[in-house]
Amino acid sequence: MFIDDTIAAIATAPGEAGIGIVRISGDKSIDLTDQIFRSKEGKKLSEYKPRRITYGYIIDPKTDKRVDEVLVSYMKGPNTYTKEDIIEINCHGGMIPVKNILELVLRMGARAADPGEFTKRAFLNGRIDLAQAEAVMDLISAKTEKGFDVALNQLEGSLSKKVTKVRETLLEMLAHVEVSIDFAEEDIDEVTLDFLLEKSNEVEKDIQKLLDTADTGKILREGLSTVIVGKPNVGKSSLLNALVRESRAIVTDVPGTTRDVIEEHLNIKGIPLRLIDTAGIRETEDVVEKIGVEKSKELFNLADLIIVMLDASRELMEEDKQIMDLIGQKKALIIINKTDLPKKLNFEEVETIIGNKKIIKVSLAEEKGLDEIEDALVEMVYQGQVRAKDSLLVTNIRHKNALERALESIKDSTKAIKQQLPLDFVEVDIKNTWEALGEITGDSVGEDLLDHIFKNFCIGK
Repeated sequence: MFIDDTIAAIATAPGEAGIGIVRISGDKSIDLTDQIFRSKEGKKLSEYKPRRITYGYIIDPKTDKRVDEVLVSYMKGPNTYTKEDIIEINCHGGMIPVKNILELVLRMGARAADPGEFTKRAFLNGRIDLAQAEAVMDLISAKTEKGFDVALNQLEGSLSKKVTKVRETLLEMLAHVEVSIDFAEEDIDEVTLDFLLEKSNEVEKDIQKLLDTADTGKILREGLSTVIVGKPNVGKSSLLNALVRESRAIVTDVPGTTRDVIEEHLNIKGIPLRLIDTAGIRETEDVVEKIGVEKSKELFNLADLIIVMLDASRELMEEDKQIMDLIGQKKALIIINKTDLPKKLNFEEVETIIGNKKIIKVSLAEEKGLDEIEDALVEMVYQGQVRAKDSLLVTNIRHKNALERALESIKDSTKAIKQQLPLDFVEVDIKNTWEALGEITGDSVGEDLLDHIFKNFCIGK
């Protein structure tokens, strides 16, 4: 990528709309726009002051034909999103107007922007750091209000400030280490070791605190993959319909009605849920149903959360036990349905099999227990450690990996200090911690990683 060229892209989603926007960024933005824009008074855009919207027309200079009626805004760098001159052409929405204007802008000398290149320029030009740049995409793709709030806080620098503060502590530690190495003949090692141990423990706690939010943050960013499993006719589809609050899945008294996977995305108290209703798990000779059962087992293994459904009106069967045995260490919620019917299920036996997993007794037919299910889902996501009001959450798997490496390095540092190993060893561990944290803010990343991050962005962002 050449940072000194001028780029352009369509900044609005494809399809019919009230307006469409073509965005241009670079030092030639105003020059090339002057070639194709004329205000109603017949003036060029450069004849007007920046930071105002000017009404006029886009005109093809080859044919002198009007391409569209537009409103054009000119923002002069460095006080812009990319810290470069930016032009935004607001035209009529639809594929044809924006396509024609973009083609004309490219013909005038701009280059088609790569995915995320406007945000990448904002990062390279120092307007935002890498964590803030990634938060831009999180804002766009947020599925809930809570996910949006977390992304907005990261865009404003909440995570970056915390990481930067920890890195400053690490630099302070490095300064003490280097002084001790350079002046080894001075009797300052004991004081230095006490100081380093205190700061190393402090850094370790700060990193661990951030890591403790990662699972919740990932869910808020990507959604919680939740699979409903159970033998046929226990109420899996009824639960899906109740949570979605519409008749999304067919419900009958005939076992094996659901033969394929039914998936719905919903928001439960700020938690984005990817809810999957599966075919009832049982032995069957029906070829189609057998395929559905196998798919259910596959999804079971990939899910973030398992909802196991049992029938209070039937005794515990071998199929139920096999399903509960599959849970293992997975996060799981046990729902006992049909409590409005005469009880035949041995609840004590269920508790013995599933251990400390939460059990909720409901009657979906009478719409009883839904609130308790929703509360349990929220509590399982936050795990009693992170509350919904918390805004500083680690939502990005890249950030989590960097924090894990940083934590491992600072623990090695703590161990080396306690064992009073030569300070050269301690210095290496502290530097590794510092560099790992720098990957989050972009202070220590290579061009390949930047390309990988920004290629997932929207073209016009």
